[in-house]
Amino acid sequence: MATAAPQNQFDPSQTTPTCLIVIGMAGAGKTSFVQRLNSHLHSIKKPPYIVNLDPACHETPYPCNIDIRDTVNYKEVMKQYSLGPNGAIVTSLNLFSTKFEQILNLIQKRSEECKYVIFDTPGQIEVFTWSASGSIITEALASSFPTVIVYVMDTSRNVNPVTFMSNMLYACSILYKSKLPFVIVMNKNDIVHHKYVGEWMQNFESFQNALENETSYISNLTRSLSLVLDEFYQNIKFVGVSSVTGAGMNEFMEIIDFSKEEYERDYKAEYKKLVEEKMSKQKKEKETKLEQVEKDLKLDEGLEGRISSLKLEKTEGDTPHISLFNHDESDEDITKENEEEDQLELESFKKFLQNQTSKK
Repeated sequence: MATAAPQNQFDPSQTTPTCLIVIGMAGAGKTSFVQRLNSHLHSIKKPPYIVNLDPACHETPYPCNIDIRDTVNYKEVMKQYSLGPNGAIVTSLNLFSTKFEQILNLIQKRSEECKYVIFDTPGQIEVFTWSASGSIITEALASSFPTVIVYVMDTSRNVNPVTFMSNMLYACSILYKSKLPFVIVMNKNDIVHHKYVGEWMQNFESFQNALENETSYISNLTRSLSLVLDEFYQNIKFVGVSSVTGAGMNEFMEIIDFSKEEYERDYKAEYKKLVEEKMSKQKKEKETKLEQVEKDLKLDEGLEGRISSLKLEKTEGDTPHISLFNHDESDEDITKENEEEDQLELESFKKFLQNQTSKK
């Protein structure tokens, strides 16, 4: 008797595209990697849908289906808001993210034609990773489509174990922040082969031996951190590629397909739960605001009742006098005294005029 398949099992017949968010340090080769990936997917008859999220780039070496530069003018943002380069990039992303629902609709319309959607992020990694707009875009994609974080590293710049550890710490922080399938791409494999990366990640002693030549105080910290990241290394997926020769692209696509299954199996339910919690929180906040409005309306009704009880009186000269609630007797007495004083001053002035007339 055949057993029933679990409800969250990955269905390969689904036409939902896989979203690849390509991030990495400045100079790691993100744009070159996207260009090579685009060429590879076209060669296997699976053209991708490409979105450029870098408003400051002069030109892209690949055709963009959606380009942030068509929506936001980076230089005008700098002038209008008096911002520097990084501030203008963040502001441009913030403006673009306000209309990101339209991007999701466009992706959904092309889901039957394009199996992969690639997002090329700005060169400054922190601008996207730690900004509000970056979180909005990532969460919006992850709640609608299978999403994979692709972290591009420069193999030639990480031969130093301390530099390598710094990159791994950054990758680890992004993994736990995004809570999505994570793939490390060791780019520029044609310059320096990524074999040493696998040894350092899978063999603790090999990394310790590489640190023996380091005598700075930071090497001791690196040794300690390598123990902390041991669990991170066990569950991480990495592949070496070359954006120049195209080596490693087949292995990369195999890992992406596996990551899509991983998303459907492990991450989709978690993100659905996060979305439900967020909607529940927003609903509670809305109900709280409505209750506050109702209280304010009741206070306004009470104030209107008090205003309706105002008494309008007319003093001499038809001058209206408005008083709240009951009249105070002391106020009436003061009014009478003022009137008597005015009358006495008037009579005194008349006598003064009569004396002046009699003298003449």
